[in-house]
Amino acid sequence: MTLSILDLAPITSGGTAGDALRNTIDLAVRAERYGYRRYWLAEHHFAPGVASSAPAVLIALVAAATSTIRVGSGAVQLGHQTPLAVVEQFGLIDALYPGRVDLGIGRSGQRRAEATRVEPAPVEPAPARVVDGLLIPKPFDWSQLAKHPHLAHYATLLQQPGAQTPDFADQIDDVLAFLAGTHSAHAVPGEGADLEVWLLGSSGGQSAQVAGERGLPFAANYHVSPSSVLEAVEAYREAFKPSAALAEPYVIVSADVLVADDEPTAARLGKGYDLWVRSIRTGAGAMPYPTPEEADAHVWTEADRELVKDRIDTRFTGTPEQVAEGLRVLRRVTGADELLVTTITHEHEDRVRSFELLADAWNRP
Repeated sequence: MTLSILDLAPITSGGTAGDALRNTIDLAVRAERYGYRRYWLAEHHFAPGVASSAPAVLIALVAAATSTIRVGSGAVQLGHQTPLAVVEQFGLIDALYPGRVDLGIGRSGQRRAEATRVEPAPVEPAPARVVDGLLIPKPFDWSQLAKHPHLAHYATLLQQPGAQTPDFADQIDDVLAFLAGTHSAHAVPGEGADLEVWLLGSSGGQSAQVAGERGLPFAANYHVSPSSVLEAVEAYREAFKPSAALAEPYVIVSADVLVADDEPTAARLGKGYDLWVRSIRTGAGAMPYPTPEEADAHVWTEADRELVKDRIDTRFTGTPEQVAEGLRVLRRVTGADELLVTTITHEHEDRVRSFELLADAWNRP
């Protein structure tokens, strides 16, 4: 199976964090039955609509409820933790569930801190274009979000006072050294753990470069930053050097999807998505996922629409056949070895049904 799942443990309007976590565990059990290859949990903070704030804890719970599907992080924000802490956490899970754990690592924590210190240079955005059937939208302008007053405050809460995050490449080298037992200190548990180490990235920047240079598998982010997915996979492949982990580059590409039995149902179930993305893009943090009726009640401005346009236009929504075909285009254009799909609906059973329909359509000859 070349499809895997990314889950944020979404909290829905009227629901609780406990509901979200129970739904995540239930979905993981069913995803294993449907044949998905991996089940990754995200790391998000200060988001009223996301319960996945401690992926290692949630991964352990999912691993305990399943038996064969790989479980992992998509991704641990290394800017908020030390390499030792991360290796110990994932080494502990591996000790109980050996050979099933993926340690996905991202730079989000570092970028959050950098954004509060550095004024980004103005750049003329590239226009939207279609590459061999795949929409590459105009880039989203992150500069206004980076200036949000909450951002600097959150950065201080995610680290100890006065803490300085080392260079990302140095942190990755520490992670690999702890796992290999070549560090000056020994991680227990962790040393010798049978983990797959992945790096996740949204551009052709440091994450892609380090993943390639260290010979690690790489996850490129089409669902959050669709405008830069091609440059991300290209930079990774150009930088790739064979390693003990990989002889050749290996890429997974993420995508937002929503599948239903027919187009009208998919359109109705998908109504809350644009409002949910708007809550993220305005700096408020992901809101509890709204009902279709709550989404209908929102009065949209042109500025609102522009804020979410790239995400709406690149979400794969529709019947199983329509979504599967769209994902095949994404795989072909990016050269992805796997796809990592994420789906959010207000009702849990609608989300489960979406993954069931997609797995069936994807596996059809």
